[in-house]
Amino acid sequence: MPLQSPTSDFSPFLLAESLIQMDPENSLPRDLPGRYGRTIRDLERLLIAVEASSVVAGGWAVWRHGYAGRVTEDVDIVIAADKIDNLKQKALVFGFEFYESSTGRWPKLCHIATRIDVDVLPESGIPGTPTRPAPVPIGHPQRYQAVAGTLNYISLHGLIELKLGAGRAKDIADLIELIKCHPTELQPILDHLATLHPNYVTHFQTLIQQAADE
Repeated sequence: MPLQSPTSDFSPFLLAESLIQMDPENSLPRDLPGRYGRTIRDLERLLIAVEASSVVAGGWAVWRHGYAGRVTEDVDIVIAADKIDNLKQKALVFGFEFYESSTGRWPKLCHIATRIDVDVLPESGIPGTPTRPAPVPIGHPQRYQAVAGTLNYISLHGLIELKLGAGRAKDIADLIELIKCHPTELQPILDHLATLHPNYVTHFQTLIQQAADE
């Protein structure tokens, strides 16, 4: 059964107004407004039940790390590969439908009450596209500062790593905005990327120059 398009208890304007009043640096994913926070809180209970640490990546993590204009309709989480089967078995108990991955795609949850999609980014999955796969697989959530029992946002270094790997137009746009938001952290980020793959360093340096030119 295909996933239904999410509907919202917030208009885009009201959602934006609610987010403006929040302090991203001192908030957790469960603090998101309306149906987003409700989805996260149920997701957190599910993750605790399957003893899986995880982090929120994707658009909400971009918002958390300073790009205030970034709003998304779904939730992305990184989870250890050995927790996927447990997640599937217990999803319905906590209000989620679990969708098997098709060829080349990853599993997905849908929160039944809010119809918000949760994209599951599994450890060892390869970001990117079939014709342009990333050179670095997704790491274990602990690599991205996951904390057992709490669903946190992915670290800035980890977010940039995954965005570089995905490489879509919207990921590049997110990276440029993140570069503008964190001018003093660019060298530590480059140092981190150098431990992963030289292509990431080269690509990120190009984006730093592009951000400077805008």
